[in-house]
Amino acid sequence: MLGDQTMTFRAIEFGSDDFRTECELRNQVLRVPIGLRLDDEDLDQEQQQLHFGLFDQCGDLVACVIAAPLSATAAKIRQMAVHRVHQGHGHGRRMLHDVEAYLAQRGFVYFVLHARMTAVGFYTKQGYVKLGQAFMEVGLPHISMEKHIQPISPTAANKPSGPRQ
Repeated sequence: MLGDQTMTFRAIEFGSDDFRTECELRNQVLRVPIGLRLDDEDLDQEQQQLHFGLFDQCGDLVACVIAAPLSATAAKIRQMAVHRVHQGHGHGRRMLHDVEAYLAQRGFVYFVLHARMTAVGFYTKQGYVKLGQAFMEVGLPHISMEKHIQPISPTAANKPSGPRQ
C-alpha cells in the first residue's frame, strides 16, 4: 500500500488560489532548477486544460499534473510535479494513477507525454512506452511516451474495488 491514504486528489480550477499554488509548485520543481521561470510563460493556453492536485490532510498541495485533451479519447499529460519534501513516497505514482482513472471515466483511453530523460524509468514503471527518438525541450533531453488503457464506465468506477497496491 502507498503511504498516501490521507491524500486527496481533486481538480484545480484555472485562475483559483489552488491554481496559483500549482504554478508555484511547477515553477519550483520544474523550471527554477533549469534556469527558467514559469511566470515568463503564457499560461492563457492552460485555461482549456485540466488541472489536478494531490492535497495532504492540511489542504496543502503535494503534487500536481495537467491533462491537455487532444481529442475525445486522447490527452497529453504534462507538467507533473511533486513537492521536493514529498518526493520518493509514491505521490507521483498516485497522482498519475488518479489522473488516468479520472480521465478514463470520461472516455480517454490514450495518453501521451514528453518525459525528461531522468523520468523515463518512472513512466516506464507506470506502463508508458517510448515513442521515437530523444529531442530537446526547455533545454533538456526528452522522449515522447504513450500509454493505452481500457475505458472505465462511470458505473464501474463507482463499484468498490480491492485495496490499492
